Amino acid sequence: MLDYLVIGLGLSGISFCETLDQHGKSFMVLSDHSQTSSVIASGLYNPVILNRFTLAWKAREQLQLAMPFYSGLERRLGLAFDLKIPVLRRFASVAEQNLWFQAADNRTLAPFLSPRVTASHNPGIDAPFGYGEVLGTGRIDTRVLLKQYAAYLSASGRLRGETFLFKELEMATGQFQYRGLAARKLVFASGFGLKDNPWFNYLPLQGTKGELLTIKAPALQESRIVKSSVFLIPLGCDHYSVGATYSRGDTSNTPTVRAETELLSKLDSFVRCDYEVVSQHAGIRPTVSDRRPLVGEHPEHTNMFVLNGMGSRGVLVAPYAAQQLYGHIEQRQPVDPEMDIARFVKKYTGKG
Repeated sequence: MLDYLVIGLGLSGISFCETLDQHGKSFMVLSDHSQTSSVIASGLYNPVILNRFTLAWKAREQLQLAMPFYSGLERRLGLAFDLKIPVLRRFASVAEQNLWFQAADNRTLAPFLSPRVTASHNPGIDAPFGYGEVLGTGRIDTRVLLKQYAAYLSASGRLRGETFLFKELEMATGQFQYRGLAARKLVFASGFGLKDNPWFNYLPLQGTKGELLTIKAPALQESRIVKSSVFLIPLGCDHYSVGATYSRGDTSNTPTVRAETELLSKLDSFVRCDYEVVSQHAGIRPTVSDRRPLVGEHPEHTNMFVLNGMGSRGVLVAPYAAQQLYGHIEQRQPVDPEMDIARFVKKYTGKG
């Protein structure tokens, strides 16, 4: 008898499994890797919304939890995937500089924004008004993390690479049974795949398609992350990630010409050197109508839970949401009302 059966191994699934590991809970994960948003994610952790110079939702609490969380994962896996890289916000005008100074004077934002303008000395980037630097930023290499964590679970027999078939789940008093497995609790951390879940498809999960380009630009020679109309993220060996797009309606993982055209147009607005497009990737972000995660217990089925809707800031949000869910399950602590799925109970009861 397992303590937990976990469905999905993206950032949410990893965050929850690691929390279970830390508390000595037994679990099995089922994942077919069909949801690619965590794989193609840029992996940035940045507490500031750079279009408006405001602090992201609960960014301070999330940073305080996420940094030691990822450090512990690095030690457990024996590799480095937390890359400490400055994030520079390219200014388009003197007016943007002034808005930055105003934000940096704000008591809430002051710990995260440098009060100085950083001059540009890179001829490959057009930045006549300089940059503002966000403090305490970096990038989680999500590809490395997901691959190595899956290998870690596989080595201990706690991962099955298979598609979860809802019709084969048997619910009995005090337990769930599935293909020879028995578990006391069931957690769905399946990303956009939640739309097909017969127990949680009442939740207003939206699919926001994101696409990224990888380019090679030997002349660029930039080691910092630059945010202009798009993010330009150094990957090493003269390669950079460019992104991302936000599109609703298309829920396929297929890259599009339209997104490539959009990204290249924005890139060309500030990059002033030759480059070549190496690859293009797409994934569906699990977003929610009110831009908050989906965390909590099913309204009727005891010990069936959801951990989803991390959006575009999953690197920061997922460890925080996982801790909230674990505290709720094991210590009966209330879930943050802003992320508790109880806020959508009327949508469930309205189904009849």
